[in-house]
Amino acid sequence: MKLGLRLPQSANVDYATDIAHVARRAEEIGYAGLWVYERVLFPLSPTDGMYGVPGLPWDPYYEYCADPLTVLTLAAAATSRVRLGTSILVGPLHNELHLARTLATLDLASRGRVVLGVGSGWSTDEYRAAGADFGARGRSMEELVDALRALWSPNPVTYSDSRMSVENALANPKPQRPIPIAFGGSGERALKRVAAKGDGWIPSGLGGPELVAAWKHVRELAERNGRDPQALQLLPLAWLGLTDAPLGADRGLFQGTVAQVVEDLVATAEAGPDEVIIGLESTTKSVAELVDRAEEVMEGAREAGVV
Repeated sequence: MKLGLRLPQSANVDYATDIAHVARRAEEIGYAGLWVYERVLFPLSPTDGMYGVPGLPWDPYYEYCADPLTVLTLAAAATSRVRLGTSILVGPLHNELHLARTLATLDLASRGRVVLGVGSGWSTDEYRAAGADFGARGRSMEELVDALRALWSPNPVTYSDSRMSVENALANPKPQRPIPIAFGGSGERALKRVAAKGDGWIPSGLGGPELVAAWKHVRELAERNGRDPQALQLLPLAWLGLTDAPLGADRGLFQGTVAQVVEDLVATAEAGPDEVIIGLESTTKSVAELVDRAEEVMEGAREAGVV
């Protein structure tokens, strides 16, 4: 199993230096991937609760999120081996042609290291701000993936959907190789989308036996779709809440000391993930602390024999 690290995107980051520093150190420490997420605004009076849960306040962590693809570009320039992924972009907020060109350019600049993790999102405020149709988000999500793959295919390109039309055109640049596309989400519709169209799955907040069962279901769905389940990648996102003192038996998943979190990583390894994406920024106070904690987690995982 490999470990990936979410890059810092908050307000207390010096983007001129910190992204490159974290990216280089993560690669030196042994992380296999660097990942970013997306929130496009923080409504002060949100229409929806966080994650679409009525009444659930938005986490202050979401108040500031630097542009994910710019952050990945900075990381690409500072590294040579780690893959560069989004976990995740809110797909329907993006213009299909512009996103295809940006990702292809980044993939060429990084010599084929980009992974696109994409989801349909949950905030109607973000959709209104982007001029996107929240009611059509499922269709838009699937059309986005079809459009990207068409625009990255050999020229000339002909493709149309409800949002765009390209007729017998040269669509450049092309990525160095087909960019893998993984989906987020954990509902049945999301899992069917992974099975039918995805190259992988990025679940959040799942680990241990629950993840094992869900991944088994996804692979069974893929087989029913006539796809090779072995070709799918499992890339779970683990939000770590590290503490100095051990938490009790009722602690949450990936919460507690480094040793306790490593226990959860060992249990998660049973699902056979390709890479577990570690999120540390929401519970660390500085970039220096994030790097230190990332190194502690990697050392603990190595000692436990899961990486």
